[in-house]
Amino acid sequence: MSSLKNLILAFCFFYFAQLITAQKQPNIIVVLTDDQGWADVGFNGATDIPTPNLDRIASEGVIFSNGYVSHPYCSPSRAGLLTGRYQARFGHDCNIPYDGENDETIGTPLSEKLMSETLKEQGYRTSAIGKWHLGDHPDLYPPAQGFDHWFGFPGGGMNYWGTAKNEIQTIYRNRKPVPEKELTYLTDDFTNEAINFINKKDKKPFFIYLAYNAPHAPDQATKKYLEQTKHIEYAGRSVYAAMVNAVDTNVGKIDSTLIANGIKDNTILVFLSDNGGRIEHADNRPYRGHKGMLFEGGIKVPFFISWPNKIKKKSLYSKPISSLDLFPTFLNAAGGNANKEVKLDGVDLMPYLLNKNKGTPHNTLFWRSSGNFEYAVRKGKYKLYKSAYKNRTLLFNIEEDHLERYDIATKHPDICADLEKSYASWDSKNKAPGWLDPHAENVVKEEKRWEQTREKSLKK
Repeated sequence: MSSLKNLILAFCFFYFAQLITAQKQPNIIVVLTDDQGWADVGFNGATDIPTPNLDRIASEGVIFSNGYVSHPYCSPSRAGLLTGRYQARFGHDCNIPYDGENDETIGTPLSEKLMSETLKEQGYRTSAIGKWHLGDHPDLYPPAQGFDHWFGFPGGGMNYWGTAKNEIQTIYRNRKPVPEKELTYLTDDFTNEAINFINKKDKKPFFIYLAYNAPHAPDQATKKYLEQTKHIEYAGRSVYAAMVNAVDTNVGKIDSTLIANGIKDNTILVFLSDNGGRIEHADNRPYRGHKGMLFEGGIKVPFFISWPNKIKKKSLYSKPISSLDLFPTFLNAAGGNANKEVKLDGVDLMPYLLNKNKGTPHNTLFWRSSGNFEYAVRKGKYKLYKSAYKNRTLLFNIEEDHLERYDIATKHPDICADLEKSYASWDSKNKAPGWLDPHAENVVKEEKRWEQTREKSLKK
């Protein structure tokens, strides 16, 4: 009888422990924009684009003044974010090829464990909404990568009206094409799908990866959003701004949904861009460079985390952090143990944000683009950049020269050698790119155009 009683007590303890854990698990939403510039949000200083909702939610949490992504353009950056690993570890440091049919070997491999899969193991229901861009083959679509629900398109870009062009430029819901008559404006459609997922009656916590394709080209907006940016006289910037305002308006709707459901306080909401702003219409000031470059303007992005139950309002964190850190941060918050995921390159940010760890999350950060065509290392206050654009290796003191105006490589060959050694050691654990993209040739073309334009400006 005593053993039976002990068994019953043990079962009750286990049951209530599980119930308490489930109640404490936060909901998690990642809002990822596409090619948005550093200064294209009010919380980073934008004065022309109205982003009142993003500014308010950012003020309710922590804004990162040195928030980096792990790659300067689309697909590889997303691969790093979702795996919590440098994408060079598995050879994904190029965009998915645009031409021809891509098989299941081109994209983030199934052998890589995405945060969606890990959170499912912690009892979460999971949703991927919006742009995917981690593999064009159906075997690599979100349903095969730990997502219970999927609403979006597989490829790297799409028009905003949802008009299908081919297999990867089609809107799907759980592998079935969505009739175009059901689509309006994708930024709105993606939001409505997220709200429906939040409102679904389910005891499980949820994880939503909401990857807007805005403000990536093509530049398309509705009258509603264009009305909000008609004060911008430069037409291209005005349309781009309307696309950003559409994201802001829709994130505001999601925030209202969380409040209406009484779950905002225990929801982690992360906002960031996949890379620096695109070369046209975006604003990366005050930083140098743009999407595709490893200057700060290509890899430092607007980035904040809100979690009212845990994170103090109006916080600013200035030490370097990475999009790679989201995976371990979420896993530990969900009740898991990121230390057991030995392959992760990111770190749990919460001890740092809660001031329990006064150290630095990363002493060194690395970037590799197109298989060493370009690379960069930030170690302490120094940043080394092997730039194909400038056809030389540059060194900057980021603490004294955060705008990267003054190359000090020739003055500090010892520092350059140390950073090169650190990079070589890191890269020795990586794989060669599994495929190539046009980035290298585009860099050469851009630099030639830059030189030609400067030459034409000279007085003859």
